[in-house]
Amino acid sequence: MLSKNNCLVLSKIKFRDYDLIVKCYTQERGVVSYILRGVLRSKKSQSKTVYFQALSQLQIEESYKPNQSLHSIKEIKLNYIYKSLHTNIYKSAIVLFLSEILSTVLKEEEKNLDLYNYIETALQYLDNEDKFSNFHLLFLLKLTRYLGFQPERKFNELDYFNLESGVFEAVESSIYSISGENLTLLKSLLGTNFDDLDLIKINAKQRQDFLNMLLHYFELHLGGFKKPKSLQVLNDVFH
Repeated sequence: MLSKNNCLVLSKIKFRDYDLIVKCYTQERGVVSYILRGVLRSKKSQSKTVYFQALSQLQIEESYKPNQSLHSIKEIKLNYIYKSLHTNIYKSAIVLFLSEILSTVLKEEEKNLDLYNYIETALQYLDNEDKFSNFHLLFLLKLTRYLGFQPERKFNELDYFNLESGVFEAVESSIYSISGENLTLLKSLLGTNFDDLDLIKINAKQRQDFLNMLLHYFELHLGGFKKPKSLQVLNDVFH
């Protein structure tokens, strides 16, 4: 069945000699994997691979067959043309990092229009923004809402936050209770939108410490989640 769909590219891997398997998060079907047969056979066909850069926003005509694990793409075009996301070294590091995380945490093969729109809009914001060194922190924090473990904002005047339970606490109740700079930053980011993100001043060490805490939060709430391999690259670029 041929149908139109919008999608975000999560990952791609070479398959056999000339094929490519591309994992996408689609607007209409959630996570879908496509096989591009023979796309690596010649320079002319390889030119199509430019469409499948990390987190590219595409409009495709797909041949989708229920109960199959791999589907095919008949027509493809860019749904949104990035100006800087794949050419700016700092933004590229963020994109690589976020695509690895999204490829891990997005598993559902069902439509979630709110989540799709969130990712799509946030990436377009990043593409057009000049001050973005803390973008990935807020992106991941807001992503928790759609994944089902957003920090509970009640009682956020308290002195601790429990990573395991996701709530603020009056006392340090376990090894998962955080305080200090990470707590202060968490409270600030929970009340911030992307447009106001540049008002929050964070140095490189604070950024790395908070990101490590946030990734630990993901590990506690998502079975099988592991820190991305691209984390070191991201830390090096923003050090």
